[in-house]
Amino acid sequence: MYAIVNISGKQYKAEKGSTLCVPKQLLDEGKKLVLEDVRMVHDGKTAKFGNPKVSGAKVTATILEHGRERKILVYKKKRRKGYQRKNGHRQWYTNIEIQNIQMSKAKSAPKPKKEKKES
Repeated sequence: MYAIVNISGKQYKAEKGSTLCVPKQLLDEGKKLVLEDVRMVHDGKTAKFGNPKVSGAKVTATILEHGRERKILVYKKKRRKGYQRKNGHRQWYTNIEIQNIQMSKAKSAPKPKKEKKES
């Protein structure tokens, strides 16, 4: 079973027991994270797609660690003008481990019985 979840504007494939590197989340390490913005759930036989979310579906994860990516250098230059700028950037990230994918059984309302007309 796997699910496609939206985390901070990006979509990730979440399977039970897998680890994901996502943009930084504001919880401490070891805390539980509940993701309710589930876009698709596939149980091995059927897939359920949301419009935009799948109702009643949620993914629970545990935050493993926070960190920063390797440095990326950004260099700007305009030729013949003496303009040069060099800048470095390190993006924050969070590693999470997927614990569980839950789908609630939506109870449908019973259909009203049609009455027979006698003539």
